[in-house]
Amino acid sequence: MSELRLRELKKQYGSNVIVENLDLTVHSGEMVSLLGPSGCGKTTTLRMVAGLLEPTSGSIHLAEKELTKLAPYKRNVGLVFQNYALFPHLTIFENVAFGLRRHGTPKHEISDRVMESLQSVQLAGLEQRMPAQLSGGQQQRVALARTLVLRPPLVLFDEPLSNLDAKLRQMLRIEIRQLQKRIGFTAIFVTHDQEEAMVLSDRIAVMNKGDIVQLDTPEKVYGRPNDAFVADFVGDSNLLAVKEIKPETGYLDVVLAGGQRVKAADIVTKTEKATAMIRPEAVRLYAAHSKDGLLIDQQTQNQIKGTVMYIHYTGSAYLIGLQVEGLEKPFLVKTPMHGEANLAVSEGDHVHAVWPISSTLIF
Repeated sequence: MSELRLRELKKQYGSNVIVENLDLTVHSGEMVSLLGPSGCGKTTTLRMVAGLLEPTSGSIHLAEKELTKLAPYKRNVGLVFQNYALFPHLTIFENVAFGLRRHGTPKHEISDRVMESLQSVQLAGLEQRMPAQLSGGQQQRVALARTLVLRPPLVLFDEPLSNLDAKLRQMLRIEIRQLQKRIGFTAIFVTHDQEEAMVLSDRIAVMNKGDIVQLDTPEKVYGRPNDAFVADFVGDSNLLAVKEIKPETGYLDVVLAGGQRVKAADIVTKTEKATAMIRPEAVRLYAAHSKDGLLIDQQTQNQIKGTVMYIHYTGSAYLIGLQVEGLEKPFLVKTPMHGEANLAVSEGDHVHAVWPISSTLIF
């Protein structure tokens, strides 16, 4: 078993608190991503687990072993960094074998374990090359193989893909996830890339100002964010100021700051200043003169009127901004591409924006 438990973990420099009373359990065989903006404390948390930083207070346990005061080399924790940190003067084989030799692994085991590790990251046949002869993606695979060859119960990833181009990142994140599931090691993955966290994680810990504001599955973090910060940071969203909320039978009657009225199912978080959230992909558009737009079920659907300000083609979808009376920012709509079909609206068109009442969240 390799369950990781962080309890009331804190890191402070003078009066500057970086991580404050953080609690987190990563179950054995689980991959959890720490996701958040720069300066939120995710890398500091990872470095405390690795032993590269000493906590101001709190505890770190891996299985039944306390790591809080242990030196890094005594923790049996694997580290994969964004800079590959390979030895340029050693072959790929020797780079991967380096840790085994330092740990005193018998010589007759080293070759088999190195080749097994290289095969697991699809680098078999390249063991006699030098790092400079490999691409960035291949070098990152070597760094991963060098970590996994030691068979650590816990692997820490510190934004390991951030130096790679978009297509390679997409490919490697899938490979890392498949490898983690196959081998079953426990892992923490630090990233500021929300899509990366979605693909890699069993659960995502969204961090803000040194603490975890939501720890949930990717589906719940995206579809049911705890507050406006999570909703805004993870994915595109329409965040609309609320002027008034009136409970009605079966729903909430919500008056937006601009005077528009919509309905919501319930309140996610109660705060002094309420905010309504609608994901752009939940919204459909109808031309103002369209009969379909006038036939929506008002018991289950919201509808507001607007004018198309802009249309951005993103490859897989159109991102459309609507000017809606009373709203300061454009109301966003994301319409997926369907083959060669043309978009049914143009800039300047008057439209109805329609979405399910169940897709309206109130914070």
